Amino acid sequence: MTLLVDIKAFLATARTGSFSAAAREIGVAPSVVTKRVGRLEDHIGNRLFVRSTRALVMTSEADRLRPRLQMLVSQLDDALEGAAPPETGLAGHVRIKAPTTLGTLFAGRSIARFMAQNPAITTELMLIDRAVNPLEEGFDIALGGLPQSFASVHETPLCYYPRVLVATPEYLAEHGSPKTPGDLVEHRCIIYVAAGMTWFFESDGGPISVTVNPVFTVNDSRLLHFAALHHLGICIAPGFLVQEDLAEGRLVEVIPDFPVTQLWFKAMVPNNKLHRPEVAALLEFLKKEFEAAPWETEPVPRL
Repeated sequence: MTLLVDIKAFLATARTGSFSAAAREIGVAPSVVTKRVGRLEDHIGNRLFVRSTRALVMTSEADRLRPRLQMLVSQLDDALEGAAPPETGLAGHVRIKAPTTLGTLFAGRSIARFMAQNPAITTELMLIDRAVNPLEEGFDIALGGLPQSFASVHETPLCYYPRVLVATPEYLAEHGSPKTPGDLVEHRCIIYVAAGMTWFFESDGGPISVTVNPVFTVNDSRLLHFAALHHLGICIAPGFLVQEDLAEGRLVEVIPDFPVTQLWFKAMVPNNKLHRPEVAALLEFLKKEFEAAPWETEPVPRL
């Protein structure tokens, strides 16, 4: 049992990036987390972190061990949960990842509605704007629109995720309007960091990719939207964020003959979590909530 406690301290530290953050997550003093990680290092005979006054960096051994240990801990936790006496109704804890904008505007609200119907369930919703392997990072469900897939993780498409290339009329009047995706390399571009600097478009001749030069890189779609409205450059924005601006002329679609490659909002669940009743129930609830994309059936919330 001591070894399991030490492993969980290591995984929490790897996930949060510091002993103090891991201590807050676990509910102990930072010195306790440091001691547990040190004990695990002694047990395996290798350093797991390079410590300095400025940062805590995982070693290659930690990178190698982390996904395997996370899987073992998840399997053990599931086995112990399965050994508990059955309860009336749904109960348990679900840990969820969602991107910031979709999580705040839509997914978080759906999860709150699910919890209102199932008061014995607790959840932890983390807003993270990057691709996350839920198996390696200890999530029961990872929501997102990025195309990455992972081994031993089941994907459930939830709804179409529209994106559009936009800029203000003022920007285009000053810098000119690109005619093809290749012209974008000469323009000021605003980048959503998780999507990267290579943008993908559709054409009659097949997919086109172009690597652009960012002048502003952000990790929140709402800030991307704000920057575009203030004439900073061209960006690929979620359709639901800019639909009103497009309708009222504050933004215009750029090179509409080459539409941006579209994505799907999806839920990713580790295969070994699919059998858990609370996870399966939340997944089914989300499928119904997003069966019709909420941004097409109701006004987009304003925060």
